[in-house]
Amino acid sequence: MRYLHTMIRAANLEQALHFFVDQLGLVEAYRYDNEAGRFTLVFLSAPADLDHAKTQQAPLVEITYNWDSETYDSGRNFGHLAYQVDDIYHTCQQLIDRGVTLNRPPRDGRMAFIKSPDGISIELLQAGAALAEAEPWASMPNQGSW
Repeated sequence: MRYLHTMIRAANLEQALHFFVDQLGLVEAYRYDNEAGRFTLVFLSAPADLDHAKTQQAPLVEITYNWDSETYDSGRNFGHLAYQVDDIYHTCQQLIDRGVTLNRPPRDGRMAFIKSPDGISIELLQAGAALAEAEPWASMPNQGSW
């Protein structure tokens, strides 16, 4: 397992970047705009981690800006922790065997979500390319929110 990023939502992208970049001193590693989904992701790194962050996509802070206005309370503005795993299906089966609920199963062979006892969302991402879709994962429904 490898730590990837922590995601937080920003109501105003310019204000968030001013704080994290101009004031705190993080640097932008890369950015992703999704017109269809109407959101922008900005991945920030500590200056000393920038080379590693650009090549390994970690460790990062992900600022998520949804283009349509939304008010976030203190629970909604924090998004999730993200970890990369070698085999998403194996990891998810281990979690189920240990009594963990899969809130969002890895139907796509790439991504799953679980929650901590305190409701913190944790994203699990398949290292490299997505695995081929397989049962029981492909038809497994979501459970609760993620």
